[in-house]
Amino acid sequence: MIEQKITPSLLYKYKADKRKITMLTAYDFYFARLIDECGCDLILVGDSLGTVIMGYETTVPVSVEEVIHHSRAVKKGVSRALVVGDMPFLSYQVSKEEAMRNAGRLLKEGGVNAVKLEGGAETADTVKYLTSNGVAVMGHVGLMPQRVDQLGGYKTQGKTPNSRQRVMDDALAIAESGVFALVLEGVEAGLASEITGRVKVPTIGIGAGPGCDGQVLVIYDLLNMAHSPLPKFVKIFADAGKVIKEGVNDYLSEVRNGSFPPAK
Repeated sequence: MIEQKITPSLLYKYKADKRKITMLTAYDFYFARLIDECGCDLILVGDSLGTVIMGYETTVPVSVEEVIHHSRAVKKGVSRALVVGDMPFLSYQVSKEEAMRNAGRLLKEGGVNAVKLEGGAETADTVKYLTSNGVAVMGHVGLMPQRVDQLGGYKTQGKTPNSRQRVMDDALAIAESGVFALVLEGVEAGLASEITGRVKVPTIGIGAGPGCDGQVLVIYDLLNMAHSPLPKFVKIFADAGKVIKEGVNDYLSEVRNGSFPPAK
């Protein structure tokens, strides 16, 4: 049975009730439909599409147009989940006005329910501007893939006193800026748990331990369909990559030996 449609206010209730929030990425209609039918709360059209769909080395080259394109497909497959579209690098950093234009495009053209922005205290004013103009915003602090070179690679954030204070300050600033939820990526587990206890908004962890209000993973990672080594925090829940290869190899073999299609 499909539960009621997910809204930001319902996520706050989940946090208050200590009901864990579930979130996965999707980039096309079919995966979105499957994930939604399973009852996942949030579906993220992430700029991770750059690395898992487009073949880019990082998420930096992803464009607003690409996120819109995939968001349209995802939205058509969803009836319950709240769909969030990532705002790519340079789609919101230049000015608040440009951020509003691009966020508006994701809502109007892509059909998403909300947008997600990476950034700490320096992004808070932009978030306030968007939310005051009717845009639902999800924040993202800690390890920020759009800044991976600046951060020195995909490293856990908050392990030193200075890093810990920076992540905490960023989380508090963004939580108070009007976001309805906050992604904590690559944050030291104890710090992520402390942040979750201090902020009113729901926190969604990825590589941030079990103390967050919810969790998010890239769908291709948990299905073992990624081409690059998986982050150490990822658990493979189904080896779809192996099953797909077996099916394709069987097809190729039967075509080559003439047993498919059968004469009948």
